[in-house]
This record gives sequence, C-alpha cells and structure tokens, in this order.
Amino acid sequence: MDFSNIAQHIVVSAFPILIAITFHELSHGFAAYKLGDPTAKMMGRLTLNPLAHIDPIGTILMPLMLIILTNGQFVFGYAKPVPINPMNFKNPKRDMAISAAAGPTANILLSIFSIFVLKFIIFPLSVFLPESLSVIVMKPLVMIFTSSVIVNVILAVFNMIPIPPLDGGRVLIGFLPYRQAVSFSKIEPFGFIIVLVLIATGIANYFVMPFVNLFMRVLELL
Repeated sequence: MDFSNIAQHIVVSAFPILIAITFHELSHGFAAYKLGDPTAKMMGRLTLNPLAHIDPIGTILMPLMLIILTNGQFVFGYAKPVPINPMNFKNPKRDMAISAAAGPTANILLSIFSIFVLKFIIFPLSVFLPESLSVIVMKPLVMIFTSSVIVNVILAVFNMIPIPPLDGGRVLIGFLPYRQAVSFSKIEPFGFIIVLVLIATGIANYFVMPFVNLFMRVLELL
C-alpha cells in the first residue's frame, strides 16, 4: 500500500468532495423550495457553508476508507440528506423526482465547469508562468480540478442508480405509475444495504467508471 499516494489523494480530494456534496444538497433543497417546500430553508440548509451539510460518516469516514481500500481509485461520499416534505408540493410525486434529480444535475454541471477551468484557464496560464511557479501553483490546481471532475461524476452517476433512497430511485418512483411506485418504494429500508453491497463487490464501478472515462476523454479532447 502506497501511503504517500493515499495521503496525496486525501489532500487533493478533500476540497472537491466538500464542494461537490455542498452543491448537491443545496440543489436538492433549492429545487424543493422553488417547488413549494420551505423545509430546507427553515432548517438552514440553503447555504454554501459545508458545515451545514457534513455527515461524519458519509463525508469523512467513508471517503477516507474508500481512498485507503481502493488506493485512491474510487472515492465516494455523501452529506446529511436535505429535509424535504413532499406534502408541500402541488404534485408530490413529480416534484419529489425533480428535487431528487437536482443534486446529480448540479454535480454534472460542476464537472463541466471544472473541465473548462482546466482547459481554458489553468492549462493556458501554465504555458506563460515560470516553470518553478507552474510546478508549485499550477500542478496542485490541475490535480484538484481533475479530482473535481472525477468526484462530481462519481457522485452524480452513483446517486442516479435507481435504488431508493438514492436520487435515481426517487426519480424512478416519480415516473412509475402509482401502484408500481408504492411497491418499488418498499425496498427503501434495504436500499443502504444494497448500496454497500454494490460498493463492496465492485459492481458500482460498472455503473460509474464508463461515465468517469467519458468525461476524462472529453477533457483530453478539448
């Protein structure tokens, strides 16, 4: 086990993970607020302050353990879920699906933003800066924004796996007919166990890595 490599992954990934989960949860709450549910706003969750969204296990322990166990190849985390009361929605089934989709959408947008920062700001500036300054300043920025691309894609795609309580499960419930939606939602108490099995067995990689590779190819082609 390469401890120096793991330590580097922890340092490089910490900031992108915090930003990713903050925008993810903020987007859930903001979408719900716009659709008529003020619960997240009243609970102080419509904020860019990461401290309001950090979950000790999901934000700190799980990403740390995954970095160690996978030698930095797979990083995933989650924040405290934003409270949403679907009874405040005009169309609870539809609006819950929209609120659920808002989080992964924010992460995809952050990935695209990170790609553009890399290609049109950081890389061009590296050409004009002295080599010593480029190594000290630009290399860490390249690593952080590259990590941001990967972390946000992983968070978006993993959350869109159609298993409640993941966002993808809630989106799927929004599209299913009422009777099928009720039946499907009954697996939610076991959803977290299923998610852990997907991670532990590596099956999650088959969902996530093709999209990570796609975004990295886009980064190389631009």
